[in-house]
Amino acid sequence: MDGTSTGTGTVDAGEVARFSALAAEWWNPAGKFRPLHKFNPVRLAYIKEQVSAHFGRDDRAADAFTGLRFLDIGCGGGLLCEPMARLGATVVGADASATNIEVARLHAAESGLDIDYRATTAEDLAGAGETFDVVLNMEVVEHVADVPLYLDACARLVKPGGLMFVATINRTLKAYALAIVGAEYVLRWLPKGTHTYDKLVTPAELEGPLTAAGLEVRDRCGVSFNPLSDTWNRSRDMDVNYMMLFSRDAER
Repeated sequence: MDGTSTGTGTVDAGEVARFSALAAEWWNPAGKFRPLHKFNPVRLAYIKEQVSAHFGRDDRAADAFTGLRFLDIGCGGGLLCEPMARLGATVVGADASATNIEVARLHAAESGLDIDYRATTAEDLAGAGETFDVVLNMEVVEHVADVPLYLDACARLVKPGGLMFVATINRTLKAYALAIVGAEYVLRWLPKGTHTYDKLVTPAELEGPLTAAGLEVRDRCGVSFNPLSDTWNRSRDMDVNYMMLFSRDAER
């Protein structure tokens, strides 16, 4: 995850330390990150569908993302970076936790994948003038110290004609009941304290800074858990987990 809580930066040092301590668990589908492994198919399908449609690719092709440059900001152990690389994308994975980055590098090497992993932040990448066809900003924004500043930096990373995906948890009482009390304290899917209610982000709080930074909303959807099938699926309900897709006009 990306996100120093010092000065005006967006990195929350406490959040970085929390995820660094769990780094060895990233690639264990039955471990502390099991919910992300279960969540991955629905977000991967959404990304492949939307990117293919936007860039005129065949979403059934094994190399659908060839020629596209991706950034996974707050990449953790690389759960999204590796599938993007396998689809042919040139991938940069960035995370504020150097521990996470080392785990991701080791796993990519074991998998025979060439992924550019960096222990860095969105602000540093934007300050260096880096830009990408696709920015993946998934399950990160609820862990940063300054959401508008972070989102502005992320927006600057999107090329003209490019896309940014954002996935997070809404700040609603329903989300508090299900994503915090239910997932962390009752079902214990996640370690206690993984999410803080006050740091959850509403769709309007995403849309405001990102549209001010020149992006436009292209799509939005909820993601809901089905306990009978033990799967996550897209839905119209954005009260808890949701994803939004933004684009930058090709002329900008």
